Amino acid sequence: MSILLSSKSRKRLVVLGLDGVPLDLAKRLGLSLPNIGRLAKHATTVQAELPELSPVNWTAFFTGEGPEKHTIFGFSHMDPHTYQLRISNSHDIDCPTIFDRLGENGIVSRIINLPGTYPVRPLRGMCISGFVSLDLEKAAYPTFLKEKIRSIDYKLEADTNKGRDDLEYLLTELRTTLDSRLKALDMLWPDLGWDLFVHVFTETDRLFHFFMDAVLHEDHPAHFECMRFLADWDYAIGLFLERYDALPGPKRLIVLADHGFTELKTEVCINTLLKQQGLLSLTGSPADEWDASKISSESKAFALDPGRIYIHSVGRFARGCVAKENKNSLIDTIKQGLLQLKYNGEPVLKAVHDRDEIYPGTQSEQTPDLICEPHPGFDLKAKFDRNDIFGLHGRTGTHTVDGAIFSDTDDSRPKRMRDIGNTILQHFDIKK
Repeated sequence: MSILLSSKSRKRLVVLGLDGVPLDLAKRLGLSLPNIGRLAKHATTVQAELPELSPVNWTAFFTGEGPEKHTIFGFSHMDPHTYQLRISNSHDIDCPTIFDRLGENGIVSRIINLPGTYPVRPLRGMCISGFVSLDLEKAAYPTFLKEKIRSIDYKLEADTNKGRDDLEYLLTELRTTLDSRLKALDMLWPDLGWDLFVHVFTETDRLFHFFMDAVLHEDHPAHFECMRFLADWDYAIGLFLERYDALPGPKRLIVLADHGFTELKTEVCINTLLKQQGLLSLTGSPADEWDASKISSESKAFALDPGRIYIHSVGRFARGCVAKENKNSLIDTIKQGLLQLKYNGEPVLKAVHDRDEIYPGTQSEQTPDLICEPHPGFDLKAKFDRNDIFGLHGRTGTHTVDGAIFSDTDDSRPKRMRDIGNTILQHFDIKK
């Protein structure tokens, strides 16, 4: 591999994101896969922000702020007047990013496949956005980069809808996106005209959601095929590390995941629970699982994925019915019911957090009133078209708050995802 080295001395920082990779699994894989083994050897862990979803946590990483300031609370964003849901995107972020702050100080960033950056916002540097990226036209900055990635048939995201039922198809899709990330790396890295390089591999998250059981259990019929793919993923990590190793100093490498992962026990639909408790009712059959438009004016509460609960308050929502003086007692009732929820005799929830406790000073209309934190293995959902609280719907793996891999050649020990963003600013001697 030909690598161009610049004679200019830069205080370079390289960030490698491994979406959804827990340290314990990285160590296990590292027994046979050398590159993840190298990274896991001296790694520790970092705690995810709540909820433990990719958009929440990657945004915390690249803003250096928690959800109370960056205002991304999940995959979905609700209009409180129409009850329409849409996918959260970069326009919903309510604070500067670390790339904004770096650019103001003359620091050049290059970014590949970082979730939460779509549509791409102007920055001092280059960016190819990550999940959820819907349109190549809005997925690259500056403008000339769009044609460059189009010329290499860059694939924004794997098709997991079909892949969840077809491992061969999913692995083909994941290999295509993995190849796209490496082609983008070949394009953005070599001139070394950058100070910060952020590159995220998201393929593990996709695999673990649908085939975590196959990854973990050697007797699973799909185990060998999953491990073959992970060998390809490890090889891609090795190509990335070769580039880092060849960099002139001073240099620093940070490796991180946005959350942990574990085998799924069951999905848990919070909206179904609220229906059974008489707190949520619908005006008709929802068109799909995201159809919140059917929330009735008699509903006292509802949830959005994964476990964000909103009191249907007067003045906050167009059809809200809960008066201010009744809100606190209703919250207490809901918390008690949630904490009593069990599956096969096992408590589902580790905690139910009040908004002011977990998101101090929040001003966003998107802030939930309660946040549910599950015990490992329980995947919280908030679908509007489900009739059962518990069930399996094609997934075998789920996120965890604890356990995400973290490593830093400068040996920092951030507690939460937001702290990593601040570590990057500190590396470049920038104060918030």
